[in-house]
Amino acid sequence: VEQLKTEKLMLNILPRPIADRLKRGEKNISGAYPEVTILFSDLVGFTSMSSKVSATELVKLLNDLFTRFDKRADALGLEKIKTIGDSYMAVGGKFSGQTCTPWHVVSAGLEMQEYIKRRKAEREKEGKFSFDMRVGVHCGPVVSGVVGVMKFQFDIWGDTVNIASRVQSNGEVGEVNISGVTYDLIKDQFDFEFRGSLPVKGKGEMAMYFVRQKTS
Repeated sequence: VEQLKTEKLMLNILPRPIADRLKRGEKNISGAYPEVTILFSDLVGFTSMSSKVSATELVKLLNDLFTRFDKRADALGLEKIKTIGDSYMAVGGKFSGQTCTPWHVVSAGLEMQEYIKRRKAEREKEGKFSFDMRVGVHCGPVVSGVVGVMKFQFDIWGDTVNIASRVQSNGEVGEVNISGVTYDLIKDQFDFEFRGSLPVKGKGEMAMYFVRQKTS
């Protein structure tokens, strides 16, 4: 029973292939992935709301929200990497024993936005504070690994991660903003609104698009 508990705990922290490598006694675990799709989300208005509600309600809101995101990410084959405050990061690709395409990642982002919109409408109807969300998606190579000894963490790094974060911050509330690289991979699978080329810190200008579910 204790072994099963430990196994479940490890899989709540690490992707299964990484957990298996740790159990075999490997150290300095790292990996390189030539093509993944990264999703970043960030809640807008959450900081101001945090000063207007109790700590208990705030944590419950975040837990309910991220639990729902976790379930949809898992159902679509994404691997959750971490939460950073009120931001959520997940990755898809041939990453953790599952083959998750850019379509799955963008679909997850669209579902997340729809949930946020419904939740906001419900809370506003009850006269409660709520928030919006931005979502950004970008594709490219990353490296990964397990770092630290105390509260060790599996993480991913690389230019792709930085650009995905910039794509998110260049988005707008209620939208899924994607890079031109991502657009080229899914251009036949969704409808889009071309936003032009927007400045990305350290990268110059990059083409970006808002994604829409196909209407026909």
